[in-house]
Amino acid sequence: MLQYSWLIPLLPLVGFLINGLFRKKLSHTATTIIGSGVILASFIVSVFVFFEVKAGASGIINLFPFIEVGKLNIPFSFQIDALSSLFLLIITGIGFLIHVYSSAYMHHETSDHFARYFAYLNLFVFSMLLLVMGSNYIIMFIGWEGVGLCSYLLIGYWFKNNDYNYAARKAFVMNRIGDLGFLLGIFWLVAKLGTIQYNEVFLAESLAKLTPTDIAAVTLLFLVGAMGKSAQIPLYTWLPDAMAGPTPVSALIHAATMVTAGIYMIARSQALFNLSQLTQNVILYIGLATALVAASIALKQNDIKKVLAYSTVSQLGFMFLGLGAGAYVGSIFHVLTHAFFKALLFLGAGSVIHGMGGEQNIGLMGGLSKKMKITAFTFLMACIAISGIFPFSGFFSKDEILLYVYAKSPILYVVALFAALLTAFYMFRLYFLTFTGTFRGTQHKADHLHESPSAMTIPLIILAIFSVSAGIFGLPTLLTGSQSGHWLQQFLNPVVKNGPLHHISHTTEWALIAVALIGVFGAIRLAYVTTKKGLVNNNEKGFAGLLQNKWYVDEAYNAAVVQPVLSTAGFFNKYVEKLGIDKLVNSVGTGVKYAGKETRHLQSGLIGNYLLWMVIGIMFLIIIITDPLKTMLEGNKPAPQPAIQNNIKVPQQP
Repeated sequence: MLQYSWLIPLLPLVGFLINGLFRKKLSHTATTIIGSGVILASFIVSVFVFFEVKAGASGIINLFPFIEVGKLNIPFSFQIDALSSLFLLIITGIGFLIHVYSSAYMHHETSDHFARYFAYLNLFVFSMLLLVMGSNYIIMFIGWEGVGLCSYLLIGYWFKNNDYNYAARKAFVMNRIGDLGFLLGIFWLVAKLGTIQYNEVFLAESLAKLTPTDIAAVTLLFLVGAMGKSAQIPLYTWLPDAMAGPTPVSALIHAATMVTAGIYMIARSQALFNLSQLTQNVILYIGLATALVAASIALKQNDIKKVLAYSTVSQLGFMFLGLGAGAYVGSIFHVLTHAFFKALLFLGAGSVIHGMGGEQNIGLMGGLSKKMKITAFTFLMACIAISGIFPFSGFFSKDEILLYVYAKSPILYVVALFAALLTAFYMFRLYFLTFTGTFRGTQHKADHLHESPSAMTIPLIILAIFSVSAGIFGLPTLLTGSQSGHWLQQFLNPVVKNGPLHHISHTTEWALIAVALIGVFGAIRLAYVTTKKGLVNNNEKGFAGLLQNKWYVDEAYNAAVVQPVLSTAGFFNKYVEKLGIDKLVNSVGTGVKYAGKETRHLQSGLIGNYLLWMVIGIMFLIIIITDPLKTMLEGNKPAPQPAIQNNIKVPQQP
């Protein structure tokens, strides 16, 4: 089945073309069948490919030559192995559930806009599949740019709202900053190695050609790209604003797939990153800072989607933390579990917004579990999972990362654990304010509260099942007694391996787990106590106000970057563009116009004037041809003497 793996990205591309080109002719039903059907077909092919890879098959599928310049040959080819096949299942599986969910969530859209929405979703899935299937960095970069474009289109889907357009533009610009770093890293590899094929770059002979400076530079440039795509400090502020898009978009792009592209790229490039301790330390500290800062901001957000957005940034920080500590498999495991429970949280939030008639302020909610039982129960399962409570999936993946961090530094472990406890607090604060207590909204909204249709609740139930059970893919040695219990580690071993882990006794591991669980339950208890009265303050003061205003990072960026750039642009616009370049260009036009205006007076219509000008013209031509002035000047010079011929014998007369 590997030879047919090209069908996996091709099918969503076909769906994009059909829905995009015929959007004004397709009904809602036809659009749903086409848009969701192609993703389901891709998922089915991905399942077959996954089981072949699990049985030991892998390889590179060459489709056609792509770039051939001198000695540089870059084919358009796919690499099918354990890492790519796992991501194929995540992208197409969760993508299909979100497509089905969208068919109900977006039903109010007109047929042409409904088809446009599904076309964008299909194009996004196609781009994400290219990103993970490419066998070289160029194919990855094509998909990398494709998901950035689709993110821009989907965030600004409701383009008549300028605020949404600004959010889309912000995401696009900040991603371009990261993409530039990634592209420079690719160019560096081309210059040094003459190839960017994974199976050639990661060879020991190729890596030996790179100096420590080369490796540090390339990995740091790659890291810049990963920071932009995966929303790490300082390039994270675009993701919370990206909540302007439809909620299913948030679930697909900003929770389950696109934002994990940076983690995938670093895991794929493990052979490079392992050679630079500097870059690994940078990843470690950036991930830790991101996890902590984003979690602290989420504590005081009152928009249901903003809480989940900062939660996503924080969880991505945990994934980077794991990569920096050497827990590559643990980070990928957290990508897997996070995809389930965060997609569930976003879709659950969408169900709440749908039932609330568009309301997103949790201060105006409360008691929704009485009218939205399925949504409330599945949302609770996701909250338990993301909080890391045993035996839900988030417990196993987060515990593996924390264990590696503890082995790296107990101090860093304490900070990371604190960020994890903040996660439990803000997630259950969100749950309690939304689903428990009494309803705090208007009577009109109370009368219209309702559970979402089955097209929305069935995906919630499926995701809840995996959010609860996905931990079985990575059971720790502590519970199984052997490494074989960690199925994911065994599966990924040919491609991705965890770094060295200093021996930690089982007693220490049990103690760390106990401390973490006690802390989590304490955080949940605190969340319950502080939200019992259902009071939400939208104008916090002091430190709480600092958190509510997101540490004023956006304001700082605006003052330090945006305003200086706008001021400089205004100066150049006024004094260089308008008074300089424009003035010069306009002067040429004005001069020609003035010359034409004055010259037209020569066309008087009087024959005498024309004869006068003819005579003047003839005289002018005579002057040019005969050049009398030159003749006159030369006439004052002495006549040239004939040359004296020497050594010439004059014949004598006879």
